[in-house]
Amino acid sequence: MRKVSLVLFGAVIGASAAGMALQPRAFFGSVAEAAGAADTYRQLNLFGDVFERVRADYVEKPDDAKLVESAINGMLSGLDPHSSYMDAKAFKEMRTNTDGEFGGLGIKVQMFENAIRVEGAIDDTPAARAGIRAKDVITKLDGESVDGLSLEQAVDKMRGPVGTPITLTIQREGQEKPLEVKIVRDKIKLDSVKWELAGDDIGYIRVSQFNATTFEGLSKGIDQIADKAGDKLKGYVIDLRNNPGGLLDQAIAVSDAFLERGEIVSTRGRNPDESQRFNARPGDLAKGKPVIVLVNGGSASASEIVAGALQDQKRATILGTRSFGKGSVQTIIPLGTAGAIRLTTARYYTPSGKSIQAKGILPDIEVDQDVPDDVKGKDETKGEAGLKGHLKNGEQEQSGSSAYIPPERKDDKQLNYAFDLMHGIQSNANFPPQNKTSAN
Repeated sequence: MRKVSLVLFGAVIGASAAGMALQPRAFFGSVAEAAGAADTYRQLNLFGDVFERVRADYVEKPDDAKLVESAINGMLSGLDPHSSYMDAKAFKEMRTNTDGEFGGLGIKVQMFENAIRVEGAIDDTPAARAGIRAKDVITKLDGESVDGLSLEQAVDKMRGPVGTPITLTIQREGQEKPLEVKIVRDKIKLDSVKWELAGDDIGYIRVSQFNATTFEGLSKGIDQIADKAGDKLKGYVIDLRNNPGGLLDQAIAVSDAFLERGEIVSTRGRNPDESQRFNARPGDLAKGKPVIVLVNGGSASASEIVAGALQDQKRATILGTRSFGKGSVQTIIPLGTAGAIRLTTARYYTPSGKSIQAKGILPDIEVDQDVPDDVKGKDETKGEAGLKGHLKNGEQEQSGSSAYIPPERKDDKQLNYAFDLMHGIQSNANFPPQNKTSAN
């Protein structure tokens, strides 16, 4: 029995290591190197003992696969807050979010008072064309009540292959009888970038996450703003507040969009020879116009890469509050049909060599929001430094920042300060930055 259980455990570790090195021999090489480590074998024997005991004596017969999956989860979650195991379903969902496209209806929903409520319909999607409105409450999906479903389960039911129909039963404000709406699923594109011309002379670009379409959206937004504003254009405000991050290559591309040359970010892992540096290529899409980047306590990971690169290269003025401080790299390692592991493999460093980890990006101009009384205390985030088991920076760590964005622009102190700064109403020695990499 013990030999069997140890083989099972070894196979799990072997699969993970094979994914990391992209070849099976990586695990066996590490075992050979550890052959003399008696403590390691004692721990493996301990796992075998526990595994067998649970299988034999637990009050109900356990699922072996779930036991092993739980063991993997425990192993990874014990490393740091961002390493984890994803089963096949979770892995598929993660790829959907980063790819930026999926088959669905095009509605944003939230759980509100134990009900599935529509937050809004995305423009030019099946839901928008069917007349689904914000505040509609979804009570049934294809005739089945949503009572007892989690938000994730409801979303999973609404998504599906393109061309397949689903009937939503909704309760709408002001109407006594529920409405039944039949909608045919279509390809939904998650737009991570929205833009507008503020007034007639400032380009405002909101980046909500970094998925596969982010740079494409940013480039399109810059072009349309420039065409619309013409010679009146004073500059761009890039809003990265509450942006949780995403794909590294998109963060690099967005940074590169405003830089002519110089380093964007470097990553340093366990082995020095695996360090990487990413540099900008010639070409500034903003054509040297001033750039202000908004950040707050909800700006993390890829957002901090962009803010750190543009700050260190003196290409943008960073405005707001200290960012989250997630300065670690997670590599997604597929495990065949068994899902994938998300493993922390390196730390990010800004062009000046500063680690973002547990410190974040300190803005050039610190501007706090005016927070309503009913939100005070709820807007604070301790950031990465407040997460249990986080990777240490090695330097003084920082925590505590606001992640509040007012729902109305007139109350948005940070955004209005950025607009005033661009117009010259506000003055600051850090604006515009002394940029040596682009021609003003």
